[in-house]
Amino acid sequence: MTRRRWIADEVSGNRAILTGNHAEHLARVLRARVGQEFDIATGLAVRKSRITSIAESRVEFELGEEVPAATAAKITLALAVFKFDRMEWAIEKCTELGVAHIVPVIAQRTDVHLAAATIKRRERWRRIARQAAEQSRRAAPPEIAAPVELPEALGLPGDVRIVLAESEEKALLRDLLESLPQEAEIVLAVGPEGGWTIEELQSFQQAGWTSASLGRTVLRAETAAIAATAIATAELS
Repeated sequence: MTRRRWIADEVSGNRAILTGNHAEHLARVLRARVGQEFDIATGLAVRKSRITSIAESRVEFELGEEVPAATAAKITLALAVFKFDRMEWAIEKCTELGVAHIVPVIAQRTDVHLAAATIKRRERWRRIARQAAEQSRRAAPPEIAAPVELPEALGLPGDVRIVLAESEEKALLRDLLESLPQEAEIVLAVGPEGGWTIEELQSFQQAGWTSASLGRTVLRAETAAIAATAIATAELS
């Protein structure tokens, strides 16, 4: 049977610890017992581990041998902020697919109320990404950056920087990525509901980004983010 994986809150020597709600879920919901074995991601490796003690809001593990762990593709997702329930869905699924970094972007078409609330949502997004990383057996969750305005996002580093645009009629994302080496660092920019404005697309072009399409159909923002990440991870695997 495949062991469930957890990402440690604390690591010291050959000991790892889950705390807070993280530990309570394991202890109360899953009814963990001393002696049970799980895989624990420590930040440096994933190791086979055994529960040594269970207390309120705290579960301790003895770390054992290292186990193989997949390496996340070098994909940064510059994700324009849109309706939070749909954005959270995108963050969860893109984490499962293997994105390494997510940068929330305040776009021209981002609702002003959502833009004002983004800072407070960051910790929730991090929890969602962490839970998705554990579920999908990743060694670590993606980094969720602090929300930025588009001018700052334009400077994100990468070997290839691609903005998804409904107006692009020639270049498909898959075609742009198919010849890249696995170690290439990719940045994908996905717009909000309604897409990027003409002025924003011009800014991307002036900053050296390449435009690409996901096909002829018009996708919701969350669907576009998931589809783009799936294509990128498939081409880089």
